[in-house]
Amino acid sequence: MLDHLQQLYGSAKKVPTSMTIYDIAGLTRNAASGEGLGNKFLSDIRQVDGVFHVVRGFRDDDITHVETNVDAVRDLTIVTDELILKDLDYIETALEQAQKTLRKPQVDRKRIQFEIDTLSKLSDHLYSGMKVTTGEWTSEEIEVINPLNLLTAKPTVVLLNVNEKDYSSNTNEFKEAVQAWIDENCPQDEMMLFSAAYETKLNELRDDPESLASYMSEFNNAGSAMGEIVDKMRAALRLVSFYTCGPKEAHQWTVREGTTAPEAAGAIHTDLQKTFISAQVYKWEDLEKQDAPLDEANLKSKGKQYRQGKAYIIEDGDVLVVKAAGGKSR
Repeated sequence: MLDHLQQLYGSAKKVPTSMTIYDIAGLTRNAASGEGLGNKFLSDIRQVDGVFHVVRGFRDDDITHVETNVDAVRDLTIVTDELILKDLDYIETALEQAQKTLRKPQVDRKRIQFEIDTLSKLSDHLYSGMKVTTGEWTSEEIEVINPLNLLTAKPTVVLLNVNEKDYSSNTNEFKEAVQAWIDENCPQDEMMLFSAAYETKLNELRDDPESLASYMSEFNNAGSAMGEIVDKMRAALRLVSFYTCGPKEAHQWTVREGTTAPEAAGAIHTDLQKTFISAQVYKWEDLEKQDAPLDEANLKSKGKQYRQGKAYIIEDGDVLVVKAAGGKSR
């Protein structure tokens, strides 16, 4: 998409958005109680927006498993239980603090009591073995929950790590059972197959086209899963992208679903949000059919150039020209 926009607008450079992915060591049984480096790993997870949960789905006698055998559903259960246990620790601490605050003079007792009630409800939900994401919460309760930054409140994409053959055929002995477990225990989570072995080989051969083509031909010419992996997380995080394009650059910006045009302008520069007047919008489905150089007058004559105000909600793929007070535009 960004490449095509760069060509249409004759932009000197392109500026894609980015997603930073951290690779941390795997969690094991009793990580929540501090065994191994469990506490450190769980603290690392607490700082992120979403979680890729990589689950082993291949057998290889040369690669040992901490539980001695391969069982994807068991591993999913262990890690999820550890995350729940750690969340319960966080909630217990928050409850103790709220109860101490309630005993102080001149506090908003109604607000603090609501916080205590919400934390108790949250604790009961987690003790039932369910993640925060599976609960039904009011907007007021969510305001209490969000600052806790709980592990099981984070959007999760389960990556079933399989061998090259299974990846190329999109089949695996654990796939059905893993999906059934997710459907029952955390239906908001997504699951997909990928192969770390295959991705590693693709990367190793990227500068050797002949060897790369030969290798891929052994596995139905399956492409890399990285693009789909990122797309899955973007969807889980409810992210959309819009673009600003001109002679200097074609720039991709990422915001949350539900972002208004002025808020999107603020992502470009805070002054643009404050002085926002309107946005000229092109839709990607219209631009993808165009050849370079872009004929904006032709698009306008066909009613494909839209003027949107402050209430407009940004859609994925929108190309914007922001009009702001003082003659500013971007």
